[in-house]
Amino acid sequence: MADLNQPSVENLSILIEGIKAKLNMANTAVMRPEDFDLEHYEDLLYLYNMVQKKSTFGINEMTAIVEELGQMRKQGS
Repeated sequence: MADLNQPSVENLSILIEGIKAKLNMANTAVMRPEDFDLEHYEDLLYLYNMVQKKSTFGINEMTAIVEELGQMRKQGS
């Protein structure tokens, strides 16, 4: 198992894929690992850990998480 505390492109991909899977996102094309920079790694790791701990999400939570991810995306992606 990867040490997710170490920022890397591979771990970034694991975080994004894990968030998408947990949220059961229908439109996963909007969340590609290559759309995110390592400068947001800590924030993504926090979001990943928070998402993994919950079993269900309300619509407001989903919206907030997606908005947060949108703010972390590279500009122009």
